[in-house]
Formats: sequence, C-alpha cells, structure tokens
Amino acid sequence: MCTVSPGVKARLAALAALGAAALAAAVLVATLFTSLLAVAAAAALLVVAGGCAWIALTRSGLARMFGLAAAVLAIAASATALYLGGAGKGVAAFLAAIALFTVAARSAGRRSLRSRPSAVRGTSAPARDAGRPRAVLLMNPRSGGGKVERFHLAQEAKRRGIETIELGPGDDLRRLAVDAVASADAIGMAGGDGSQALVADVAMRHNVPYVCVPAGTRNHLALDLGLDRDDVVGALDGFVDGVAHRIDVGLVNGRLFVNNVSLGVYAEAVRSDAYRDAKLATMERTLPELLGPGATPMDLRFTDAEGKLHETAQLLMVSNNPYRIDDLTGGSSRPRLDTGMLGILAVEITSSAQAAELLALEAIGRARNSGGWLEWSAPTLVVDSSSQIAAGIDGESMMLEPPLRFEIVPQALTVLLPPSAIGVSPAGLSQGLSLSAVRELWGEVRGGTP
Repeated sequence: MCTVSPGVKARLAALAALGAAALAAAVLVATLFTSLLAVAAAAALLVVAGGCAWIALTRSGLARMFGLAAAVLAIAASATALYLGGAGKGVAAFLAAIALFTVAARSAGRRSLRSRPSAVRGTSAPARDAGRPRAVLLMNPRSGGGKVERFHLAQEAKRRGIETIELGPGDDLRRLAVDAVASADAIGMAGGDGSQALVADVAMRHNVPYVCVPAGTRNHLALDLGLDRDDVVGALDGFVDGVAHRIDVGLVNGRLFVNNVSLGVYAEAVRSDAYRDAKLATMERTLPELLGPGATPMDLRFTDAEGKLHETAQLLMVSNNPYRIDDLTGGSSRPRLDTGMLGILAVEITSSAQAAELLALEAIGRARNSGGWLEWSAPTLVVDSSSQIAAGIDGESMMLEPPLRFEIVPQALTVLLPPSAIGVSPAGLSQGLSLSAVRELWGEVRGGTP
C-alpha cells in the first residue's frame, strides 16, 4: 500500500489553492467584463444598505425599524441587480473559488508544517524538578457551559499525574494560582481567556511554564497558539510531553493581557451587568446612546503611526501582536505571537457617509479599505482621556485610570503545547488571497520534497 508523505500532500494542497486563485481571478475578470453595469449597481445598492444599517444601529423605535427594513430591501435589490444583469452566477463562482482557496491554502500550510517538524516543535519542555509536583491545573467549572465536567477534566488530569484545583464561588483565582505555583514546575488553566490571562501572568512572574486548556467559550488564545479548541482533553498532554514555545505578552498600566484590550463602544457596552446574559439586547439598547446623533464623542486621545493626534475613535483595540483583520466580526487571528509588537486598530467614523462605506465594505470582508480604518504596529502606545476609561481586557470589563500605557514584553511567557498541536493559528497558515500568498504557495510547490 502506497503512503503519501505530508510533503507531497502539502504540494498538492498548494496546487489546489493556486488553481482556485486562478479560477477566482478569471471569474472576476469575466464577470466585470460582461456585467460591469450590474456589478456597479449592486455595489451602489450595498452602500445604500450600509447607510440604512447605520440608522438601524444608532437609532431606536420607528427609525430603527425603518432603517432595518430599508437595509434588507437594499440588499435584496443588490442581489436582484446581479441576477438580472447576468452576474449572479459569476459572483457565486467567485465566492466559491475564494472559499476553496482558503481551505486549500490552510491545508497546504498545515501539511507543510507537519512535514517539517523543526518548524513548529519549538524546544523540549524544561527539565522537571523531581521534588515538586509535576503539574498543577486550575479549573473553572462554569466556563464554556461546563466543559470541565463535560470532558471529565479532573479525571483525565489525574490519569496523567496532574494535580487539579477547582475554582469555587467566591474564590480568588490569582491567590489560588500564586499558592499553586510555589510548588509546581508547570501550571495551567482550564477556562476562558480572562482566566487564562490571570494565571499566565502568575506563571510569567514566577518563570514557570504555562499550559492553556481551552475550556472557555471562544478560546482566542488557544486558537492563536495553534491548539485544537475541540480537543480539550488533548491540551493536557502539554503537561506530560509539552513542547516549549516563548511568546510575547502585552501590558496595560502593568496589567497583563494575552489577547487584546478593547476601548470605545464595545468596552462601554460590556460594562452593563445585563451584557453576559443578553448580549444582543444590551447592544441594541446602548448603541443609540453611544453612536446616535446626540452621542458625546468618545474621549480617547492617541497618536497614530504618522504622528497625527486623534481625539476620538468609536473603536480602539490594542492587541498582543497584530491580528490579521479584514472585518469586525471577531473571527480574525494572529499569525504570530512573538513579533515583539503591539497590534493597534482604530475605527473613527466622522459622518453617515463614512459609516455607510464602512458597513458596505464590512459586508464583503474589506472593512480595512474604509477611510475611517487605522491600523499599525508599535512596541508602545499611550491613550489619554479626561476621565476613567472603560476597557475590555481579554473579555473582562473594568475601568482604568488614564493615561493608559500599553507595552509589549517580548517572549516573556513559556507555553507548553501538546505534541499534537500544529502550533500555528489560521492566519499563520494562510494570508488570504493576495500576491504574497500566491508567491508563498508557489514556493511550496517548487520547494516541496516528495
């Protein structure tokens, strides 16, 4: 029986991705050539839909209902224009080709890494001290809808010789982590990103390796570490046969964050006690207050990469390493966690027309092309205000005293990944359909070894 090596599979996947890219380009050119008027009309209607959606987001009562209805009608009219203009099949084929490219490119990256173990294996885990407990895992039984119990993490940990500490009502997680790290040569957290950041902070300050067990709801850190978020139990093998990786962490006024800090509209909305149980209803209630015609501009003062001073922004996100972001849906990831740079994204909407443009581009995944979109990298950032600033730090809401001083601490945290982990995020596996991605895939095809 013939076995195909990972290197050959990587080359085949890269070829499939290049074929999908060529198909997408050909379909796009053909569609524009034969149905340019229909595509232009559909684009204009999409901008109209964006303007109506902005009304729905920033108004209440009848104005919101009118805006929502008009946005739906404009989207339907846009689709109708494509269909009647003969561009419907072309657009559908283009989107299908893009989807195929994404899947094949990520598969190529994953298989290529599998064929070159040294590229993702990091270093062997630090030597263990035989006189101390081998590992300690803190667990939040309420995270992720009860994943700790559902996946029998306590039993699975015990089977691997890992000591467990379950967080109870009223317990101080930081205190438990500090007490545990004194007698452990590896410490981990089974919970959401906020808990991950807190225990990672303790591990970093005590120079002890850290294990991330994705037992939360979204598990953004696990995603960007290249863990399989569905294999909760498998993450425990980081304690047993862990592969050590050094990653950066971010600090805001001395407080550690592993993912990002959000300021502006989102941070203000999550301050509400009702947000966790009724996210959509809370956003619907607060957005008109924060973005409506009578809203006071956000008092967030910062300087961009060009040295220009900004005095407001509807959204300001500072991340531990840059995200690869094309839209605002929250599905992005970070290609690397060791660049030594903060990722900074600001969205500043100065008019209804600009809002319509942003939402229209958001609908096609190109929000970063909006005029109100600012994105850059830097090792530090200072954000000032005349009052306390609402912040969402790794999803946890709090109020911070200005000025906020952000900094990156390069390779400050040792993370132990299980041998099964790919060790690379989705953004690290594929750059999206771009010239650089095509060059990288072509290099894989030419350089792959059967």
